[in-house]
Parts: sequence; structure tokens; C-alpha cells
Amino acid sequence: MPSNTKKTRLRRKIRKSNQGRKRKKLMSRMSTPSFSVHPEKNE
Repeated sequence: MPSNTKKTRLRRKIRKSNQGRKRKKLMSRMSTPSFSVHPEKNE
């Protein structure tokens, strides 16, 4: 069984990684516009 210190560190690590996950996802989506894969030719 892991020690209390090990468990605490793991919990803190998980909490830290989850902080701002929604905001980070939103910011990464806003950074680059999506490009169409097959652009239509206007000729």
C-alpha cells in the first residue's frame, strides 16, 4: 500500500493538471482557425 505522502503528491498532481482544463482547451481551439480539407475551386 502506498504511503500517505505518495497519495497526497499524486492527488495534488491530478488536481494541478485538471486546473483550467476547460480554459486551456478553449484557448487552443481559438489559436488557429480550421482549414477546409478540400477547398472548392471557384473557376
